[in-house]
Amino acid sequence: MIKFDDVSKRYPSGHEALSHVSFALDDGELAFVTGHSGAGKSTLLKLIMRMELPSSGQLVINGQNLNKIAREQLPYYRRTIGLVFQDHQLLFDRSVYDNVALPLQIAGYDPREASRRVRAALDKVGLLRKETQNPLALSAGEQQRVGIARAVVNKPSLLLADEPTGNLDPELAVEVMGLFEQFSQVGVSVLIATHDHHLISRMRHRRLQLEQGRLIAGSPVQSSVQSSVQSSVKSPVKGTH
Repeated sequence: MIKFDDVSKRYPSGHEALSHVSFALDDGELAFVTGHSGAGKSTLLKLIMRMELPSSGQLVINGQNLNKIAREQLPYYRRTIGLVFQDHQLLFDRSVYDNVALPLQIAGYDPREASRRVRAALDKVGLLRKETQNPLALSAGEQQRVGIARAVVNKPSLLLADEPTGNLDPELAVEVMGLFEQFSQVGVSVLIATHDHHLISRMRHRRLQLEQGRLIAGSPVQSSVQSSVQSSVKSPVKGTH
């Protein structure tokens, strides 16, 4: 799904935000990107979104080399990625339903199909009964869940989250992380940039640690994908489909 091959990013000012970063994220894998402020987390996400280009190295997303993608293909490429932000970035002059529907409206979906997808996404995050409310009437945790519903309404193959629990209390943060785990379990690749070490230490997922633009730690525990594969090898399914 994601492959960084010796990727570096140097800005015109001379600042090297990423230096020779290499890693791969499997289909359906959830991983965390950690590091101090300025370590390169945001730059890494911007490269995946193709908001920035690498100064050197190769970046391949779902088999597509981002160095070679044409400008006119970018809108279609970005629709395969869901984005979740720390501050939600919701529109407070629109209902919960309309906020979630916005990506589908931009993409030109048929209204009936859009309605089906919006309600499915809201149901997934437990907010179907609040679709007519204004986001200002919701709690911080509910607003973040609206943001997640909007990010997944296009059924993306990849979900990126930038400090998604930064404004939430610990209980709500655990709840939001549980939603991300549910999406990875149905095949969505999830990459979460966070500095909440206490929270992610409780979750058995790979941690990619950046320090001054360099990847200094990769995989302290097995990914859920690797574990499930090993389990299937140890306990083969009997019978045929």
